[in-house]
Amino acid sequence: MRFLVTGGAGYIGGILVPQLLSLGHDVTVLDTFKHGGTELAEACRYKGFTPVKGDARDLRLLDELTPRHDVLLPLAALVGAPLCKEDAIGAKTLNRDAVIELVKRTSKDQIVVYPTTNSGYGVGEQGKFCTEETPLRPISLYGVTKVEAEEAVLQAGNGVTLRLATVFGMAPRMRIDLLVNDLTYRAVHDRAVLIFEGRFKRNYIHIRDVAKAFIHAVENFDTMRGQPYNVGLSSANLSKIELCQRIQAQLPKFVFSEAPIGEDPDKRDYIVSNEKLERTGWSPDWSLDRGIAELIKGYTMLRNSRFANV
Repeated sequence: MRFLVTGGAGYIGGILVPQLLSLGHDVTVLDTFKHGGTELAEACRYKGFTPVKGDARDLRLLDELTPRHDVLLPLAALVGAPLCKEDAIGAKTLNRDAVIELVKRTSKDQIVVYPTTNSGYGVGEQGKFCTEETPLRPISLYGVTKVEAEEAVLQAGNGVTLRLATVFGMAPRMRIDLLVNDLTYRAVHDRAVLIFEGRFKRNYIHIRDVAKAFIHAVENFDTMRGQPYNVGLSSANLSKIELCQRIQAQLPKFVFSEAPIGEDPDKRDYIVSNEKLERTGWSPDWSLDRGIAELIKGYTMLRNSRFANV
């Protein structure tokens, strides 16, 4: 099949694009490539790989590229509440408007698989799992724009949406700011962290299982069409404190404590059911503990020390 992946040089794309190519698909990546890195170096050996330098909001590029492809994966986004708060215009135009414009240009015979976020659930009810029928109550601009884009994809009738849990794991375009990645980084290099509102719970998912979910949605599109699916580890609905304990089990010198005052600007607090996706035959390969072990190896090699001598 012919895939168009916008934002394909990002955290997810760096894992997903080479996997699609290895399965024999043709993949066009539309990206600004602003980081100028080697995130897709592995993809270049495949004849079916085509990088296109450009912006996912460029309507002329969308007019040109969309009709040529069987499957559209709109990954291009400003990801995370802090980044979207910093650039509200970019968040609205890239996270929402660009997806709406892409969907407008698709036919009923094309497939759209869109990654949204289960942060759209906002603050869940105590002890009650969020399912795909749970009302969406996003509490950040990031959540709002992703929920609005998801609605456009589902209304078009030719899409599937994946409500991703908090993603973790090593990747060519690394994201150290994601919670598991961040706390493990601090455990490796700082050996200590102060937690705000440690009781807040979230669900987690390894980046390679996210890639697996995209491929699963395409291969099972006829039965999954027109519906949203939570994508997370059913074994990992954990509070921040519980997550720190799992990291500490592998790094015993890691010390963490909860701040008696202050608050986390990210107020998300929910537990999520992934049963609907699991019933379609998808299952994760990566446990949280395996992912933490992977990150510890990665952080032995990787350090954010641009302005330090050691």
